[in-house]
Amino acid sequence: MNWLKQQVANVAGTQEPIYGPSAIQSVAKQAQATPYTELQPDDLKWTAMESTCVETQVFYLMADSGHIGMVQVIYSNVAGIHTTCQFNTKIFYPTKDGKTPTPLWCSDALDNQGFDEHKLSFYADGCAVTPNPDTTAYTVKSAINESSIVNLTVTRTSPGFQVGTNGKSFFGTDPHHPWGTMRHAFWPRCHVQGSIITKEDGALDFQGRGVFIHALQGMKPHHAAAKWTFADFQSPTYSAIMMEYTTPPSYGSTVVNVGGIVKDGEIICAGVTNTAEHTASKEDKETEWPEPTAVKFTWRGKTKGGEDVSAELAGGLGERLDKVDVMAKVPGFVKTLVGGLVGTKPYIYQYSPPQNLTLKLKIGDGEEKVEEGLLFSEATFIC
Repeated sequence: MNWLKQQVANVAGTQEPIYGPSAIQSVAKQAQATPYTELQPDDLKWTAMESTCVETQVFYLMADSGHIGMVQVIYSNVAGIHTTCQFNTKIFYPTKDGKTPTPLWCSDALDNQGFDEHKLSFYADGCAVTPNPDTTAYTVKSAINESSIVNLTVTRTSPGFQVGTNGKSFFGTDPHHPWGTMRHAFWPRCHVQGSIITKEDGALDFQGRGVFIHALQGMKPHHAAAKWTFADFQSPTYSAIMMEYTTPPSYGSTVVNVGGIVKDGEIICAGVTNTAEHTASKEDKETEWPEPTAVKFTWRGKTKGGEDVSAELAGGLGERLDKVDVMAKVPGFVKTLVGGLVGTKPYIYQYSPPQNLTLKLKIGDGEEKVEEGLLFSEATFIC
């Protein structure tokens, strides 16, 4: 009966019953024995589920020029009935003469989408996201929107990872027959080359650092998570990544956190023993959400050699880069996925503090290492 109720909720978009925390098998259980595994080419294959899902490959960009960007492919399936794909581009401009230009946002439906035989490459009319032969780099090309013509190559400079053995949390009252999944796979430290050509600015050189994330939500997004916090920190030596979500009350408001710290050629630590905290906030009168104004992220883990690792990144967020009204901005298929649930008002708050924040990192008995870098962070509230 629980399975039937869940399927009705999937199709109708209605709120799920209260199953309780036992109905989510968090990836934290895998991480008790295996904190993380390094990604292999098979771990980067598209799943392309034939049931309700949202799957995405997203590249976050931090250009040496001061521009911050994102390019993303989204694959979505609604109840096994309708499949659509979307290509998104976003560019945040650096402040100049005390003024910060409005971010550029482009979101375009894709036609004739498909995959190569190995499901590692994604293709559509005017768009392709393809790995190189040894799967250490992706080329992202899109000419579907004249306002943002994308030609980028993103090459990992450290190993990628997923938490546990497969990166997945499972949703369902029967652990052997789950009705939903959540998975993240990360390349936390990458070198970016290439450009995004815009109508107003011409070719913007995005040489710099980047992050690649392959994510799968094998259920309706608002059924899996009520809120999210994301951190992408890049410094000359280190990259720190974190993705935390809190389930709706239907799954006990369970917190799942995955993340890690890497440097060129090496994963320092990765796993689930991390925290994301909004240390200060203010009420957004328009949305009534508690908009964060300061954050604190902590990572805990062990090196491959068994040394304890602890790290902290904290500070004020400054003025937000953008506030995204998801229901106003996203394509129709996402509205279909979220539609029908009273009280769902998803907003994404995006930040990159103008002042560099400092990562404090301690490994074993060694001295604490301190390094400044650039943070890009998101806080998402859904329901």
